[in-house]
Amino acid sequence: MTDSTDTLERAQFTAMDNGTQADWAIIGKDYMDFASRLPDRVLTHLKLLNGDFGGFPIDRMQHSLQCATRARRDGRDEAYVVMALLHDIGDTLGTYNHPELGAAMIKPFVTEEVHWICQNHGAFQGYYYFHFLGGDRNLRDKFRDNPHYDACAEFCEKYDQSAFDPAYDTEPLEFFEPMLRRVMARPLKSMFARAD
Repeated sequence: MTDSTDTLERAQFTAMDNGTQADWAIIGKDYMDFASRLPDRVLTHLKLLNGDFGGFPIDRMQHSLQCATRARRDGRDEAYVVMALLHDIGDTLGTYNHPELGAAMIKPFVTEEVHWICQNHGAFQGYYYFHFLGGDRNLRDKFRDNPHYDACAEFCEKYDQSAFDPAYDTEPLEFFEPMLRRVMARPLKSMFARAD
């Protein structure tokens, strides 16, 4: 059995500036196959949050699921719910900038507002705890003039800061998987997506 890394056909160039149409046809075909498996890779990475408590009452996976569950039950659309599910996915690799990693991952698939919420939720979530750690709980105020300020504050208040309840009836990952696959099936915007 082969996968995309063991394909029989490979481009022949040693530098992109001597690539041919035939080379790029091979790469393009492989790219489409690779892109179609993005949800699988995202789900695999999300599962790394299982068992990672970091001192919190529930692990990071349960927090992510609970956040998404709360957003879904509040009537948010699928792209928003997927953002809620993935907002902390960067914790494993972006210890000091996790919101940026989650935001980069969802950016092609969501609106500017939903992307902005994900990218900046760290500063807004800090309102609930930065002062306990010697920080400025009002750090979010530097974004006061942004049109998405209220939406991000609402995300943190309603879904993020309240999603640490071990007794909450949280939906399992399998509940969200079809949503994630639908949202990530086709980018809304990307320099690598073809316009129809």
